[in-house]
Amino acid sequence: MQIPQEWTFANEDVAKGFDHHVREQLPWYDLLTSAVAYIGRHYIPQNGLVYDIGASTGNIGRALQTTLDSRNAELIAIEESAEMAALYDGPGSLAITDALSFPYQPFDVAICFLIFMFFPPNMRETFLDRLKENLRPGGVIIVVDKCEAVQGYPATILSRIALSHKIAAGVKPEEIIEKELSLSGVQRPLDPSILGDEAVPFFRFGEFAGWILDYNNLHRL
Repeated sequence: MQIPQEWTFANEDVAKGFDHHVREQLPWYDLLTSAVAYIGRHYIPQNGLVYDIGASTGNIGRALQTTLDSRNAELIAIEESAEMAALYDGPGSLAITDALSFPYQPFDVAICFLIFMFFPPNMRETFLDRLKENLRPGGVIIVVDKCEAVQGYPATILSRIALSHKIAAGVKPEEIIEKELSLSGVQRPLDPSILGDEAVPFFRFGEFAGWILDYNNLHRL
């Protein structure tokens, strides 16, 4: 059996097919996008600053558009892949750069939507600490990501939930296998423990989960 080529966002075909592909692979994608935008609405102040980290084609920004406009808030979208950035269709300004080295300014909302799993594990905690250092009082960091498996039989069940819904969405089994193998060493699930006990969970579907890192919780004595 030939091992598929490594998955990368720095690929024009991947970028062009991203919006369809991600909804096919993650049937809850649009629902969770709406949830993240709704959470963000609770934290974006007048003249605030929002970071969309790993912006892809602007999905989160488009969902936040109304709130950004009504509150005169600035959105900075960060996307490392030039191929993805070329298709960006969202509000604000776009920085085509590595999110790990970007010079973050004090902000009100940072959204990390399915990005930690593509960061080197040894850099994730340092990156999160930098975000926390620049989080303004009253602000929030929203994290959505694929998680390391829980222990025991529930881990098998959670994995099968994701597989069953991909097939139900019409993805061919051989495509699922090829995609999984192409992600070997490229995508490594997040260890939720690095988020800290202050992180408030708001979503769980199979191996994917979401958390709210509220400034007040992070700084509670």
